Amino acid sequence: RKWARCLRRKCLFPNYLNFEDMADFREVFAKAKHIAIITGAGVSAESGVPTFRGAGGFWRKWQAQELATPEAFARNPSRVWEFYHYRREVMLSKHPNPAHVAIAECERRLSKQGRSVVVITQNIDELHRKAGTKHLLEIHGSLFKTRCTNCGNIAANYKSPICPALAGKGAPDPETEDAVIPVEDLPQCEEDGCNGLLRPHVVWFGETLDPDILTEVEKELDICDLCLVVGTSSVVYPAAMFAPQVSARGVPVAEFNTEATPATSRFRFHFPGPCGSTLPPALARHPTEIIA
Repeated sequence: RKWARCLRRKCLFPNYLNFEDMADFREVFAKAKHIAIITGAGVSAESGVPTFRGAGGFWRKWQAQELATPEAFARNPSRVWEFYHYRREVMLSKHPNPAHVAIAECERRLSKQGRSVVVITQNIDELHRKAGTKHLLEIHGSLFKTRCTNCGNIAANYKSPICPALAGKGAPDPETEDAVIPVEDLPQCEEDGCNGLLRPHVVWFGETLDPDILTEVEKELDICDLCLVVGTSSVVYPAAMFAPQVSARGVPVAEFNTEATPATSRFRFHFPGPCGSTLPPALARHPTEIIA
């Protein structure tokens, strides 16, 4: 009979939520005091953010992993800055989607009830921040922060273009020639007397995550009593181990993703489909919530 009910639901609501699982999740959600939400590229895909992953994931004739390395920057800082200038300009035209908004609204609402929500994101696009999320840990950095290769100063930077020499540069078409911008014309540190070459403040392939941020992440995962994994493939480490470690200590984990991942079987809940469709009803106000 249960099988028949499930089959009937799938016919009536193809590609939508399993309502029994959602009801169970909503009961857990209503009781949770410290919610950790881990997000990946999938949460931004519906905002039209290019991922530069998989087939077709090229900028000109290079894949991201050929440009997003310290070695690539040392060899050709002009080309790497063109790539990141393009990504920055694209992101300035993008907006949070219903998944980002649902997370930010959930955090705002629950904070008034003495409950907490932390977002631990692998994304560097700042769409969570744009949506209004306050408690945000960006483990891979941000497109809109720079770090000086000379003095180490980290600063927010939303200039468009980030420097005059990059204006109109960065076109992704394979036939586009490199701009070959002299190092002295690339983004420069504005700290007094420094003028060092700036780099994007993002974690590149081959680099380690900021230990201070990892310590904060560990603290949040240790106290959470509900964990959501949203739009992540669960294959990029160390982030891929965050939710399984939470699940291993008996905390419910809910995965929201377009498809199953290598970690799906280790989680209590799995909700397939676009995050912009599945997440808003999951995080909506529960009838038992008391709004101050």
